[in-house]
Amino acid sequence: MVEIMAPVGSWESLRAAVKSGADSVYFGIGKLNMRAKVKNNFQVSDLTEIVKFCGKVKTYLTVNTVMYDEDLFYMREVCDAAKSSGIYCIIATDMAVVKYASSIGCRVNMSTQTNVSNIEAVKFFSSYADVMVLARELSLEQVSNICGGIKEQNIRGPAGELVKIEVFIHGALCVSISGKCYMSLMQYNCSANKGACIQPCRRRYRVTDEETGKELVLENKYVMSPKDLCTIEIIDQIVNSGVSILKIEGRGRAVDYVYKVVKVYREAVDSVSSGTFSKEKVKSWMKELESVYNRGFWKDGYYLGSEMGEWSGAYGSQATTVKEFVGVGKHYFDKKKVGHFLIETGEVHKGDKVLITGPTTGIIEVVVNELYVNGTSSEVAKKGDDLTFEVPEKIRVSDKLFVVKES
Repeated sequence: MVEIMAPVGSWESLRAAVKSGADSVYFGIGKLNMRAKVKNNFQVSDLTEIVKFCGKVKTYLTVNTVMYDEDLFYMREVCDAAKSSGIYCIIATDMAVVKYASSIGCRVNMSTQTNVSNIEAVKFFSSYADVMVLARELSLEQVSNICGGIKEQNIRGPAGELVKIEVFIHGALCVSISGKCYMSLMQYNCSANKGACIQPCRRRYRVTDEETGKELVLENKYVMSPKDLCTIEIIDQIVNSGVSILKIEGRGRAVDYVYKVVKVYREAVDSVSSGTFSKEKVKSWMKELESVYNRGFWKDGYYLGSEMGEWSGAYGSQATTVKEFVGVGKHYFDKKKVGHFLIETGEVHKGDKVLITGPTTGIIEVVVNELYVNGTSSEVAKKGDDLTFEVPEKIRVSDKLFVVKES
């Protein structure tokens, strides 16, 4: 069994991850996680409800920043809250977190920021952790060798089971080693290692000869911004390498990204298990992955030893579709399975693909085959109109309605 771990940063994305087939979810709270600056974060008070909602889906809490002395009191509070609420595991980098979490009986995973790159490092950390998130810089051959070495040398974690290996399979890549970087800190006093990176590496830069003043013209202006990792074409090789957990990056991403990416990799992993994995399916999955946020994909050799150089070539997303906000939910007619919306901007046309999102609803994808404006059949709904159409699942007041369009 291979576990698919989904990134979540809001109730919408949490519900979407579970709906799309995630075996586990990981998320941060407050300032002690590597996505501390993004708007999508939970609070300590959410932990009990998160565990209750997830049920059998495992919950991983990231407490994976570098810790300073002034952080230790809050770190202990967070770990205590995780323990009392039933969080499955804490993902950690700093040994202060590892030692304290272990001392109160919390499971611990070693974060990729720990830069575990060899079997001896696995042995060392096995005294504290049952799972190692390997350094992102390793090739698939190196990953496979470490997995084999764990079995050969019978390396077991605190739970008494063989140490499990976790790897990233999709999402943003950092130009720095295992995500440790000081560029944002030096330029803007916002430390990436404290979850506050403002990503100056994603911008365009000019290289200037200080003696002559001449500028070096670069073919690709985004020379520090790698394309996003995408392993859908080699997911069968990754599954067969011996890893136990497949991790998707994107705690700061929108709900449609979480839903689509988890759904695709769920289908792919299941197809490997059933022996139905094929190039035809990969083409279809790739189209789905391209439809949500991405900086272009590095899919031809990240884990296969390819040299660096897969740069994004553009700023921001290169998704093939965009979602445009058009309105909000007003009511749901349970018996008829019809949603009622108020159009606040833009238009909805018959045949449009729409997304409905909300903290309780999560995400719903629907094609509007028939629509009614103010109770009358119509081809289009415009600003100010009351729109109704069939929705297979319950929507809530103030849910957001988006139209999905080709970009």
